[in-house]
Amino acid sequence: MSGGQEVFTSKDLALLARGDGPLSSLHPPARLAVLGDPVAHSVSPQMHTAALEARGIDFRYIRLHVGADELPDAVRNLRTTGFLGASLTIPHKRAALPLMDEVTREARLMGAMNTVVIRDGILHGHNTDGPGLSAAITESFGQPLSSLRVLILGGAGGAGRAITFQCALESCPAIAVANRNRAQGDFLTEEIHKGLGRDARSVSLDPSEIRETLASSDLVINATPLGMKAGDPSPLPDGLLEPRHLVYDTVYSGGETSLLKQAQAAGVRCADGFSMLLHQGALQNTLWFGEPAPLEVMREALKTFRH
Repeated sequence: MSGGQEVFTSKDLALLARGDGPLSSLHPPARLAVLGDPVAHSVSPQMHTAALEARGIDFRYIRLHVGADELPDAVRNLRTTGFLGASLTIPHKRAALPLMDEVTREARLMGAMNTVVIRDGILHGHNTDGPGLSAAITESFGQPLSSLRVLILGGAGGAGRAITFQCALESCPAIAVANRNRAQGDFLTEEIHKGLGRDARSVSLDPSEIRETLASSDLVINATPLGMKAGDPSPLPDGLLEPRHLVYDTVYSGGETSLLKQAQAAGVRCADGFSMLLHQGALQNTLWFGEPAPLEVMREALKTFRH
């Protein structure tokens, strides 16, 4: 099996549903996929192909380029073509929710999903981003997320929302959400209070308010896209981090982001999004096959893309 760069389309999937097209002639057959727009950059096939090989399963995990307007048809065709499930990335994590037959409570609270499990023709929606982040924090810092007071930069955004809800689900002793749009943060903290009965605080990105919030925070999580492009600034003002802080940057670019450089200069323990990418993928694999994923095999497969 290969984790190469080949990308198939929703039209190819529709042809497969009729027993035709390039997917119909694949050997081994495609039974898992990542759906996104764009999707050619995804490293998920490398990770999941390695897991399939370790399990001795002769299936293929592919990239499917699916536009937003094509998602309903693509999901329907996954159900009828023998797929075991799929990973979802931008822009499908929210839009896929109403297309599922069943959705976990956590995914509904987070308002997004990244995993489809297909059993007996039933579509089950899950979100492994939050639990993946939790496992990454424990691995990176040797402390459970539930023990830490957390400041989430961009916590009301896509991945940030899942992370913020995960913090609430794990009853972190303090949760603060900082967003460029303060109103979004206010709305999210109200949702958390109503949905889970937990308290979370919305703060602005004003340096004085961030400084005050950091005084009562242990862990800073960057859930903004800053760092995805070379030359992006840090989402955190300079001079605010202390050596006692922990910094986790969910951005995984294969290099050091401005935030990580800032953290290292302040003597702060920090980690990038590699471990979250790994653990959310391992949780997906566990859901698809009903037994623990070959985590270390998947880790080794991803290390190729660290630099």
